[in-house]
Amino acid sequence: MISKKNPTKSAFWEKLSIKAQELNNSSVSELFEQEPNRFDKFSIQTDDILIDFSKNLIDEKVIDLLIELAKDSNLKSSIDQLFNGDPINETEGRSVLHTALRNFSDEPVFENGVNVMPNIFGVLDQMEEISDKLNSGTWRGYSDKPITDVVNIGIGGSDLGPRMVTQALKPYSDNISPHFISNIDSSDIIETLKNLNPETTIFIIVSKSFTTQETSANAKSALDWYLKSGDEESIGSHFIAVTANRNKAADLGIPEKNILEFWEWVGGRYSLWSSAGLAISITLGHNNFKELLKGANLMDLHFKNSAFEANAPVILGLLGIWYINFWDAHSFAILPYDQSLKEFPAYLQQVDMESNGKSVDRSGEKINYPTGPVIWGEPGTNGQHAFYQLIHQGTQLIPCDFLAPAITQNPLKNHHHLLLANFFAQSQALMNGKSETEVRMELKKQNLSEDQINFLAPFKVFNGNKPSNSILYNKLTPKTLGQLIALYEHKIFVQGIIWNIFSFDQWGVELGKQLAKEILPELENNDRISTHDSSTNGLINRFKLWMRK
Repeated sequence: MISKKNPTKSAFWEKLSIKAQELNNSSVSELFEQEPNRFDKFSIQTDDILIDFSKNLIDEKVIDLLIELAKDSNLKSSIDQLFNGDPINETEGRSVLHTALRNFSDEPVFENGVNVMPNIFGVLDQMEEISDKLNSGTWRGYSDKPITDVVNIGIGGSDLGPRMVTQALKPYSDNISPHFISNIDSSDIIETLKNLNPETTIFIIVSKSFTTQETSANAKSALDWYLKSGDEESIGSHFIAVTANRNKAADLGIPEKNILEFWEWVGGRYSLWSSAGLAISITLGHNNFKELLKGANLMDLHFKNSAFEANAPVILGLLGIWYINFWDAHSFAILPYDQSLKEFPAYLQQVDMESNGKSVDRSGEKINYPTGPVIWGEPGTNGQHAFYQLIHQGTQLIPCDFLAPAITQNPLKNHHHLLLANFFAQSQALMNGKSETEVRMELKKQNLSEDQINFLAPFKVFNGNKPSNSILYNKLTPKTLGQLIALYEHKIFVQGIIWNIFSFDQWGVELGKQLAKEILPELENNDRISTHDSSTNGLINRFKLWMRK
């Protein structure tokens, strides 16, 4: 069992509070003047990824104290338990073994005393066979035409992971185009299918339980769409299931050979590494899928074996603790200067907020300190013309992660230099800001009057001192993307351990589902509803009135 220490009871928590008050009277710019070698001191390189955290409101003492807090929270033993397959998801009685899915060593990984690796390798082989048959044209549709499109039907991690990866690695695409259906809103499935041909389309239904409302409804509608052209005998040529509930998949008519195992110890938001990543394997080719896994494994080994002071996920996790708990920063921006990563912030929203959006500690006690942050972001430079105003001059402290490739996937004239110039400039601008003296000098050069300068100057001042990390990687390859995803997975794990919360359950998503099941039959009759609060009753009754018209 993972320890259940309240972090606020640690002596290092109080020392960090005092240190934050001390640094409140200084700036990062001043720290650079005092420590010209901050970049060398506060940066980590792992394989082809460089993480510069020197533009943070930190000094060596802060890092030392944060590391001591991590040690006091028994982080090292928790990391060991994660990789050993201990049932650290205690509320569901499960191991957390997404790291085993990208383990290519000969070392066994046990879950309840059983080595899971042979089963994992067996499913990988099954994925490779499916992917190779589809991309070679050996797997053909009911009319003997080759498959050209794959539609992934899932929700949450069963959608966000494959969707993000196939978008990010589009230059590596093979012969088959990916499409994704997740929302129960009928517009999603109708708009996705209207330009597809049932003769050349294959569906992957991804659901651990095969009872998720959105996925079940979309799967049945996809089957109805298909059966308008094909027949029940050919379902096996066009439907694959990824699930832990083989019987439910069989009930839909999917043959046994088309059902891939989805293990209970794989959390949905960590499932892209598993059979739930079949759309990735098909779209990018299985060798590139394995490169994605191998990249994640590189980060796993770094996280597992590196000392905390040189451990990238640990340092990023601790910096998040520093700002959330000691600087009152509750929002965190993910800013990729890489259009290929446009889905990355949305992907991390689920991984982070579903994991650490908790208010009860591992002892079942109410928490009285902040936990998971709000995660959001957009690619640069688009975000610069949208929300950067708030980050630069707003009243909230919003730490940022800037991400960029040194080498672009799609070179064109000087576009990449223009992009990277903004990448380097924004973190520098957030750190340094612009003083009133600088503003006044600029305005004087414009030959403005003293009254005009006095009026405009306050609006043009940038306070600066806004913290950020810069993550520069060589090129966005499958291996590099695997490392980046695993970097954030482990960062989130670090924070959950220190906050004394269970990061691998998600009970908060259940209540709305339960209530929706109760409300659904009320929508399917004409009776006036009075069984809820006045707001819900009023909304339902107005909906039913408009539907009758």
